[in-house]
Amino acid sequence: MKKRQTPPDEPAAAQEKVEETPYEAVASICSVLVVGLFILTFLGQIFVIPSGSMEKTLLVGDHLLVDRVTLSPPTKWMPLVHYREPKRGDIVVFIKPVLDPSPDPDGKPEYLPLVKRLVGIPGDHIHLRNGIVILNGVAQDQPHAQPTTPENHSDFLDEFPSVPPDPEPGSFVTEAWAVDFPNHIVDGDLVVPPGKYFMMGDNRHNSADSRFWGFVPRENIVGRPLFNYWSFETPEHRLEQPGIGNTLAWMGHVALHFVTETRWKRTLHPIR
Repeated sequence: MKKRQTPPDEPAAAQEKVEETPYEAVASICSVLVVGLFILTFLGQIFVIPSGSMEKTLLVGDHLLVDRVTLSPPTKWMPLVHYREPKRGDIVVFIKPVLDPSPDPDGKPEYLPLVKRLVGIPGDHIHLRNGIVILNGVAQDQPHAQPTTPENHSDFLDEFPSVPPDPEPGSFVTEAWAVDFPNHIVDGDLVVPPGKYFMMGDNRHNSADSRFWGFVPRENIVGRPLFNYWSFETPEHRLEQPGIGNTLAWMGHVALHFVTETRWKRTLHPIR
């Protein structure tokens, strides 16, 4: 009769639970932060919609992940990345080419990031007729744009550029654009100069865009939104209110109503 053999004892190292040292834990966290910072600095950017200028395409409270690579100038150190020039119809995040007053009374004027739809590229001839964009003599089908009706029709907005911009008090028209504007009119069309782009919001009658402050230089273009990673019901201009008190109050509101006021159907919604 064979004697039953007992299995050898497991190595002590295998029996001991390997625990991460505090140093290793901190190193792991730092690695994640470094990678995340690199992505948000060089590859992507988070952008929150503060106003209704792009409704119904983008809503106030939409949180977007912006691709900062595709529309950036090509570089030799990333030869495998696909670069391209901005094109008509792109939704683009860019730095507004004119200074805006700070919402904080004690703050300095600042250059604001905006998101609009690119309507005209260098060399394009543009005019609007009853709200319809006529591009190089061809009327454009733009179902994303707010339609023009007898109730919302405006000669300046819907027959642009037949009515010159007037920087009267209370308007969004800048004085510099009003002066430069005639230099770009040819046979009733606005001609986009080299290295510049013409932007408009999809909510055409509630959008301060290139009609009010002029062209966007190529170097001001930051990138294009990829998708909406989170959307929360937010009143118009709520995110622009200054002061730490307003910020803390809004953070508390979000925490209390996260589930009920999150627009779940817009989560991971691609931007087009």
